[in-house]
Amino acid sequence: MKTSLEPIFQRRAVKLFEPVELPAEIREQILDAARHAPSSFNTQPYRFYWIATATRRKAVAELCMGQMPAETASALVVVVADIGSLTATSRGQLEWMRGRSEFNEAKIREYERTAKIGRILFMPGPFGIFGAVKWGIFRLLNFWKVMGMPPLFRPELFKWAIKSTSLACENLMIAAEALGINTCPMEGFDSRRLSNYLGLSARYHEIVMVIAVGKKSPAYVEPPQWRRPLDATVTIL
Repeated sequence: MKTSLEPIFQRRAVKLFEPVELPAEIREQILDAARHAPSSFNTQPYRFYWIATATRRKAVAELCMGQMPAETASALVVVVADIGSLTATSRGQLEWMRGRSEFNEAKIREYERTAKIGRILFMPGPFGIFGAVKWGIFRLLNFWKVMGMPPLFRPELFKWAIKSTSLACENLMIAAEALGINTCPMEGFDSRRLSNYLGLSARYHEIVMVIAVGKKSPAYVEPPQWRRPLDATVTIL
């Protein structure tokens, strides 16, 4: 058990990397681990932009305000919450189910109904009109039964997508650590300019973080790590 948990406890936000090239195999393993993170209704509402070429890394590092991890990393991963991918993702899963013997027609039809309901629930409509109507319906139903409120408006959709995207970020960083690669998550960046640089749409995309990836420089000395004690963090009822 200790061995399997080591990448979690060893992972640190490295601030200085040495100039090495990451093999394509390592890149694919890290990104593959990221996409296997859990997500709400398996919607996988995220995209990863792996910035590897020197010129593009330099441009993105400048938009990360010249932070040392961004300037020295072997690659930068711009992680984006993508609420515009939901329909394509559900269609992709439906095609996958149809190609597998484990799913009979009844299960496929059940998924089709669930996906259709999800699209209706998550559709804010023009000027948020559908979201407002659905909010009123759910609010009334809540007087009679215990139920959650789905993300009905665009800001809530982004908040919902960011939760799943953050899980994928953690998978990415733990996988990198397990493969002997170091990372540094960064929230300091010019979101507007970086979105424009990547051709993102403000309607469907929001940058969650930029992750610097590489090998820790021998010159970098990690400071001691402090975490709140378990009893200050956990409540057992």
